[in-house]
Amino acid sequence: MKAQLFASASAVALFALPVSALAQSTDGDAPADTGVRADTHDSKDIIVTATRRTERLQDVPLSVTAFGQKELDDLGIVGYEGIAQNTPGVVVNRPTQNFNNFTARGINTNGYSAGLQSAVAIYVDELPISANGNSTILDPNLYDVERVEFLRGPQGTLFGSNSLAGAMRIITKSPDLDEFQASASVDLGLTGSNSLRQRYNAMINLPIMKDEIGLRVSGYYRNEDGWIDNIGTGIKDSNSLEAYGGRAVLLLQPSDRMKVKLLVSYENSKPADSGLTNPLLGKFVRNSDRPDLFQGKLTNYNLTVNYEFDFAELISSTTLSNYDASFYVDLAGTYAQAFPFALDAYGYDDLFVQETRLVSRHDGPLQWVAGFFYYDKRRTVDFAYRSTPEYLAANNIVGLPDEYYQRFNSYTDQSEIAGFGELTFRFSDKFWITGGLRYGNTEVQSFTRGGGYNSNYLTVAYCRAFTALCGGFIPPFSGTTPIPYAEGLKVSDDRLSWKASVSWKPVDSLTTYATVSTGFRTPVVNARAGLVSTINPNDIVIPDGAKSDSVTNYEVGLKGRWFGGDLTANLAGYYIDWKNIQVQANRVSDSIQFATNIGAAESYGLEFEFMARPLAGLSLALNGSFNEAKVTKLSALEAAISGAEVGTRLASPHFQGSATLRYDFPVGDSETAFAAVNVSHAGSFPNQFPNVPGNPNAVSPTYDYTEAWTNVNLYAGTKLGALNLTAYVENLFDDKSITYVHPEAFLDGRYARMRPRTVGVRADYRF
Repeated sequence: MKAQLFASASAVALFALPVSALAQSTDGDAPADTGVRADTHDSKDIIVTATRRTERLQDVPLSVTAFGQKELDDLGIVGYEGIAQNTPGVVVNRPTQNFNNFTARGINTNGYSAGLQSAVAIYVDELPISANGNSTILDPNLYDVERVEFLRGPQGTLFGSNSLAGAMRIITKSPDLDEFQASASVDLGLTGSNSLRQRYNAMINLPIMKDEIGLRVSGYYRNEDGWIDNIGTGIKDSNSLEAYGGRAVLLLQPSDRMKVKLLVSYENSKPADSGLTNPLLGKFVRNSDRPDLFQGKLTNYNLTVNYEFDFAELISSTTLSNYDASFYVDLAGTYAQAFPFALDAYGYDDLFVQETRLVSRHDGPLQWVAGFFYYDKRRTVDFAYRSTPEYLAANNIVGLPDEYYQRFNSYTDQSEIAGFGELTFRFSDKFWITGGLRYGNTEVQSFTRGGGYNSNYLTVAYCRAFTALCGGFIPPFSGTTPIPYAEGLKVSDDRLSWKASVSWKPVDSLTTYATVSTGFRTPVVNARAGLVSTINPNDIVIPDGAKSDSVTNYEVGLKGRWFGGDLTANLAGYYIDWKNIQVQANRVSDSIQFATNIGAAESYGLEFEFMARPLAGLSLALNGSFNEAKVTKLSALEAAISGAEVGTRLASPHFQGSATLRYDFPVGDSETAFAAVNVSHAGSFPNQFPNVPGNPNAVSPTYDYTEAWTNVNLYAGTKLGALNLTAYVENLFDDKSITYVHPEAFLDGRYARMRPRTVGVRADYRF
């Protein structure tokens, strides 16, 4: 039935696609988040707001890749994977849906980073949504957005902590106050032979009072069958997905100088199981006693006020956000499935973010941005470690209130307050300098609420399964022990981030720059600091936490633009010095994770982006990066606790890149058609440090490499007035390469693979 549905839909479309972000021009809506008046630009200029002001990409002394809505739609990009595959120097470590951790310019120790902040900050408008690596990070819907910008290199001056290696900005569209607009998109695909993928999007824009009040509402629904079989639960195609949500934006313009924007958004992502597999069981096979669930609901409320003074524009953005997440995971792989051991956790994030900034809008050689930032977050997590009723009954383990042998609740308070500024002085149209500073304070503290309980279940179950290792003695089950209230260590850190750059245009078509910039991550506290293992008291004692790490990025680049924008080239070379590296370690005996610091590392490389339109209708985009990243400094103690060695390669590929070739041609008097091919590639890289934390003489049994992969997508289609019809094949050669390897032993399945070949059709209508 699914095949018939797909076949009938396929008959309506042919081919379609854009080049890449490099094709974005100023055609269409103007950037909505800047508060400054755009200069007059060529129609083929690429406009970004990476520096908090409207600028041509060719004039920004940063490595930035930008995707407009057309590029996202035509490339079929709906989430982080598509962004990473088409951005030089970037990979996304994605074990499964709603787990996303970017690596940019090689700055990562493993793809999971449990307990650590991501090295790349992710923003939806003014809201930072990135979190620590072992937390679900929702895949935001990318329909009806103004632009997605990926800034590579540390962005500590304008984007604060946790933009250690870069920042990704998802900028949503504001209402149009002049005209009615509507759009809809239907995407039907078939993964493998029988897994149907359905994606629906819609938008309506209403100018309630022309030039004064406008409302823009968008919504989406996704229903996607899985392609992985879980032999533990007996569910075929278990990793299905249902996701839905929407966004409403009300824009008020009471005067020519003032705008008020109210935004409410909601997204709910509910994958039915994890996408991680066990290669020993089959390419797309996993094993868990119940589905592993990584589900999330994100609700945002934002008020943004823009007011134009004669000399500057004031932008005030206030955001309240709530994120509720489920984290259910089978941990029995820790002990080779010898006994049931799992975690059912619920997380609740409550955030308040206030940013106020002034952006100069006067003429003259001096341009500046100055602002204030405040961030307050409470993350509450309910931990519930479980066995199964069957195991408890079979082994006469009584005295628990239910199947959970340990329950406790903890919460972490994190705050940041900072002032920032950036100034550009133009000596002439051909030479200018830019400097920026950000000074701020971050505080982090964790607490354990009273009322929970613990037990010696793990010790009893372990000794039952491995009697010889316990000397033949199986301790009796001792019942529950109350967990008291505990106040964790409070960590505070003051940090100064800075940036300095020099830009020079030797000719009008070429901009060169040299930049030095810094970034850092917030300190991390370990909720279980001081805890001794009940299974092996000689194992590592959990330390207090990890202090801030920092990077200094040295970069030179050039950006060329010739033949009216039909040929562009962007090149950047960089060297990054990474100190006091925050790392995640994993205690061997009971799989408890903790954060700590180790010595230093370096990363250096070259990034390139080229775009050419050599003939009418023909365009080519090519981008890529070469990178070398490794540990350079390490004490014997740091090597022992982390599993690293001097010279250890960091978790990033040596080469990564993509290319898109597109041809547009007329059909009939007014219609057009197009065909395109997009190829992306990433080399293999290690998933973690090579040795066992706490036992540096032993190679970690979970140490492995991802596989080099190549993804080929074909698109073809036609434009019939307001209707675009597109047919596509994703992963044409059905590459099943391993793209992620989980660094911890508690999972039976630790390997993620590329999605199998998917054939589909898409219809986009804009009124």
